Amino acid sequence: MFKIDIHTHILPLDLNSVTGKFQDSRFLKISPLDAETAWMEKDGKHFRKISCNCWDQHVRSNECRETHVDMQVLSTVPILFSYWAKSAEAYELSQFLNDHISEIARSSPDRFIGLGTVPMQEPQLAVREIERCMRILGMRGIEIGTNINSENLSDPKFRPIFEAAQDMDCAIFVHPWDMMGEDQMRKYWLPWLVGMPAELSRAISSLIFGGVLEQFPDLRIAFAHGGGSYPWTMGRIEHGYNVRPDLCAIDNAHPPSEYNGKIYFDSLVHDADALRFLLNRFGANFIAMGSDYPFPLGEAKPGELIESMDDLSDEVKQRLLAGTALEWLGMESL
Repeated sequence: MFKIDIHTHILPLDLNSVTGKFQDSRFLKISPLDAETAWMEKDGKHFRKISCNCWDQHVRSNECRETHVDMQVLSTVPILFSYWAKSAEAYELSQFLNDHISEIARSSPDRFIGLGTVPMQEPQLAVREIERCMRILGMRGIEIGTNINSENLSDPKFRPIFEAAQDMDCAIFVHPWDMMGEDQMRKYWLPWLVGMPAELSRAISSLIFGGVLEQFPDLRIAFAHGGGSYPWTMGRIEHGYNVRPDLCAIDNAHPPSEYNGKIYFDSLVHDADALRFLLNRFGANFIAMGSDYPFPLGEAKPGELIESMDDLSDEVKQRLLAGTALEWLGMESL
């Protein structure tokens, strides 16, 4: 079956050529160890060791062949969002990252599709970069974070970004970063295990309660990691909306359940019963294979969970493995 992985991350090995120009130590830098490994460094400290599949498109292509993935949707590593940065520097970094991804996608259009990143902290520049990504670089969409410097995506200042995305037929992939409560739960990798799912629920709930999805009904927006904790706590969120409309329904008169069938999710839930639940709640037409390649919390063999489920028909499997991705990306066919 044809497979499109909508959740993969990449960065340029020559990242320091742009981040090295900036004074703020929070900008990510790359410190190579050898030809196959490097350290990601932040604030002058080791953040994460990465392998060459994080930057080398040829290694990625080989691994795609080994795991029978036909196409990867490339997006930046979320630590590079840099929403805390000065607007001009964040804009320059976004352009650098987007040029890198678009060059790879243009060089291997049968293997890679590009998503851009934009300086969300400066909506005017973000809109300008969306236009460049879509109309000049030939990308299919953008990746954004679940919050912007602790501000929810429902904040009115971000409306021009969502309006531009809708007008330019730009898909949006929402990925968690800068997790709430991170400083209080660093031990046991809890920001990634607990904070990330909560961040996604925060983002989805904010977009619904804030009326963003109501105002921009044609947005094609997908959420990483199976939507985090949102699908599993949706009953509670819906109940809260119903019993306390004075708190929840102040910006949108429509309940959360009304947006089932209007938002997309990747399949990265690591458990067959969890994927069945997601399918029962939202349907195969709104779930697309995503692996979080090439990081350890991802699915080592993309699509393996889907392919292993004997209770899914071949038609449903093909929809999950590629059909939904094509629709979300606004592509009728390859």
